[in-house]
Amino acid sequence: MAIRSQDLSTIAPILATFAVKQTNDVDDLSDSDLGAPVTVSASNEVGPCSNGDLVLGKLIALTLSDNDHGRRLATVQIGGVCRFPVTTTYPVVGNRIVAGGNGTVRQAPALTGDDPAGGTIARGIVLAVNGTIDCVIYLN
Repeated sequence: MAIRSQDLSTIAPILATFAVKQTNDVDDLSDSDLGAPVTVSASNEVGPCSNGDLVLGKLIALTLSDNDHGRRLATVQIGGVCRFPVTTTYPVVGNRIVAGGNGTVRQAPALTGDDPAGGTIARGIVLAVNGTIDCVIYLN
C-alpha cells in the first residue's frame, strides 16, 4: 500500500472577515489578488502587502466581484497551513516569512532595531519549499 501524499492546506484553517482598504473610493484588493498574502492596513481592514510587510494571512474570498459596485469584504485565512508564491530571498524550512511584494512572500530578515514594538514583522513557520515557486507555511 502506497503512502498518500500530504495536503496540509486542509488542516484547521482559521478564517476571519475584514473590510478591504480603499484608495479614492476604489478597493485596493481585486479578484486577481485571491490567494495572495494580505496585511492589516487599518482597524479591521486589510490590503495588499508591500515588500517587507507583516503578513496577516492569505486572501481566500471577496464579497462582490470586480464588476460589482460597493465596498467589499475580505475573507482571510489567519491561521492553519497555507501555500504562498515565493520571491528572493527564498524562505528556508523552519524559518519565518514576510511579504515579498506582488503577491509573494520571502525569508524574514534577522531581528533588528527596526522591528515594531511588541514583536517582530516575521510570521509563521516554513514547513516546505518548492524551489523558487512556492512554500507551505504554518500561520501560527
